[in-house]
Amino acid sequence: MFDEKIIFPFTAVIGQDDMKKVLIWNMVNPAIGGVLISGEKGTAKSTLVRGLCNVMPDIDLVELPLNVTEDSLSGNIDFEHAVKHGEKRFEGGILQKAHNNVLYIDEVNLLSDHIVKALLESSASGVNIVEREGISFQHEARFILVGSMNPEEGALRPQFLDRFGLYVEVKGESDVRKRTEIVRRRIRYERNPARYLEEWRSHNVKLMQKIKRAKEDLDKVSVTHNAMQLAASIAKEANCAGHRGELVIIEAAKAIAALDSRIVLNIDDIKEAAKFALPHRVRENDETNEPEPQDMPDDSENQENEDMDNDQQDNDQNDFEREEPDQQEEQSDHEPDSSQNTQDGSSDEDTPPEMEMPGEDSENVDDPGEVFAVSKWLSENKRSIVEKGSGKRSLVKTSSKQGRYVRYRCPVKGKINDIAIDATLRASAPYQLKRDRKGMAVAIDKSDIRVKVREKRTGNTIIFVVDASGSMGANKRMKAVKGAIMSLLNDAYQKRDKVGMVAFKKSSSDLLLGITRSVELAEKKLASLPTGGRTPLASGLDMAYEIVKAEKAKDKDMLPVIVLVTDGRATYGSGKMDAFDEALISASRIGAEGIKSVVIDTDNNFIKLNLADKISSAMNADCFKIEDIRTQDIVAAVKLSV
Repeated sequence: MFDEKIIFPFTAVIGQDDMKKVLIWNMVNPAIGGVLISGEKGTAKSTLVRGLCNVMPDIDLVELPLNVTEDSLSGNIDFEHAVKHGEKRFEGGILQKAHNNVLYIDEVNLLSDHIVKALLESSASGVNIVEREGISFQHEARFILVGSMNPEEGALRPQFLDRFGLYVEVKGESDVRKRTEIVRRRIRYERNPARYLEEWRSHNVKLMQKIKRAKEDLDKVSVTHNAMQLAASIAKEANCAGHRGELVIIEAAKAIAALDSRIVLNIDDIKEAAKFALPHRVRENDETNEPEPQDMPDDSENQENEDMDNDQQDNDQNDFEREEPDQQEEQSDHEPDSSQNTQDGSSDEDTPPEMEMPGEDSENVDDPGEVFAVSKWLSENKRSIVEKGSGKRSLVKTSSKQGRYVRYRCPVKGKINDIAIDATLRASAPYQLKRDRKGMAVAIDKSDIRVKVREKRTGNTIIFVVDASGSMGANKRMKAVKGAIMSLLNDAYQKRDKVGMVAFKKSSSDLLLGITRSVELAEKKLASLPTGGRTPLASGLDMAYEIVKAEKAKDKDMLPVIVLVTDGRATYGSGKMDAFDEALISASRIGAEGIKSVVIDTDNNFIKLNLADKISSAMNADCFKIEDIRTQDIVAAVKLSV
């Protein structure tokens, strides 16, 4: 009988059937590419991962701590060997231990960016390449990548998310009887873990034998053309980027069939695999056109059109139910412009009437629209080294001794402080036999010294620049704008950001709120903001620019972000030039200063002029449609350079 650690038995966990399935599939077929488990805390995520690895005698669980360094992950020089023999020899890291095993990352969404990059390189190629401190080494690093996360603590970067073959979302049990049984089993386990494990040993052995048999039978499972066509069709329906989706579906379906002692895939295998291979890869369709009939499996064609020929085999039937998203673009009513001299960057012949309320002086106050949870719209931002600052938004390098030690570097000219002892010793190790130690254990030369690079989190200073002109009052556009900004303000509060707010309408711009941490005050100012009049876009941009410059003079470590909410139209300027051209000049000044900016385009007219895109290009800003704030598309809206 194989050795078992005292870990809560996998088979004793109540519920979480989906999580159990996807973990077992990966044990049978590592080509699936791992699994990401997302769910609230206390739902047995780590318990099941550790428990299943404990079931399998030939697979070890290698856990990756969040504070891991690149040296520990990828490997480095063998210090002891270098000191004794004066030779550089590679000492493997976590990636080498994880080869042919399970690499488990708890709270994977909190992993540092530089560690994520190293993991991506290894998981993509299956090889770990190390080039540092005079060492050139590479080794195989093929592992089952398993990550778990609590979505309340932040989202995962999309390029890392796609590396997980499957995705499963878990929740706590709602049945009182099951919750009671969970408590009972846990109490029994804690009283005598060894005896409790013995009670479930036969169940674990049975599961182990089933997985081993399925692994042996995996190569016998045949994948027909019809199965491949069905998998590709489902991935196409989901509008998945790339082709990893259908590949994962096939690999997962093979594991399902092998566990069921079958050698041919069926429709249910494909459908079951797709439930977990596609949720994190689904993208919103940009077009409303339905898929062409020839791209769909034959059975679906027959259900939709009885005249289509069915000359495929029975295995080609596709009863996968598709839900066509309702993406009909609503046509907005065009109201007459209050001015015949509209200046919006285009001629009167090809420009729809300005969406302004009749009468330049009339004002209306719209209530905020629905407030919703915002995706990771401002991601972990990096910029030059800072000393001060607090918050939870941006991950920045810091010159102080606060923050996490993430890597090392050679010191620049000047005073040396915050020495990286481990890296310094490794750099000096190969030369110890040749140096005069003078009674010291290790002789350190100045050229050996390495200093720490630290990272800490700090908040951004977000200046909202809001178009409050009459065009925003048409079609209840301002209601949606207020709802979106309210949602962004809630997100700013959670990340401890500072906020300010500028509104522009009629002939000028107004500072509604100076830089403050009071999100509640910002919400009150926004709720009472009226709309009406013309659009002095250049004035709003200029005021935001001056605010940033003034704040930078007070605090050189601030991380400013200008969030411009507008449809891009400009109908009022200084009179010296076209109003839109004047706005472009103001936007270019912000872009030239390197001030990070985000433009939220509110244009919902049937005929779009894409003026906000031109403004965002001048600002070097990311541009998003207002409806995208709800989606997973805004995951790197603010990306400051190191």
